[in-house]
Amino acid sequence: MQFERTGLEGLVLVMPRAHGDARGFFMETWRRDLMEKAGLKAEFVQDNQARSEQAGVLRGLHFQKPDQTQAKYIGAIRGAIFDVAVDLRAGSKTFGQWHSFILSEENKHRLFVPRGFAHGYLTLEPGSEVLYKADAPYAPDLEGGIIWNDPDLGINWPIAAPQLSEKDKTLPRLRDLLSPFP
Repeated sequence: MQFERTGLEGLVLVMPRAHGDARGFFMETWRRDLMEKAGLKAEFVQDNQARSEQAGVLRGLHFQKPDQTQAKYIGAIRGAIFDVAVDLRAGSKTFGQWHSFILSEENKHRLFVPRGFAHGYLTLEPGSEVLYKADAPYAPDLEGGIIWNDPDLGINWPIAAPQLSEKDKTLPRLRDLLSPFP
């Protein structure tokens, strides 16, 4: 595995090595000893899978508040996504900064998103499927988020009018959010 630091502390792009032949491929997507060597520590307790039938579906930007804050490990197992993580850690020198990645079935890249980040993604192909691990269980009463098109963030989404859930249409701007992450 190769690891690419992003400039946002703890946010790391992981590039697994696929070993392939005429039958297909095999790859390790998470291996605790290698991840810990790279500084990525998480004890995952929940796996989630999401499928979007159409391109242009945007899910996010979401987070969970303490005491169920989540680190996530995300990859697109079918299709492709434009994946975004935003630093929400109060006092961080990169607070409010974001980084984007293309995660796809083809490139097999994974993203480790540490606690204290908002996360979201936009599907780039019909039938895109995302598989991700979380180190805390889903807690609906501790959900939070920021609006996908917050002008203060200036995220360069590759689409102007994505398909959103009703909940995601009403998320606040970052400047209206008191960060729950010290």
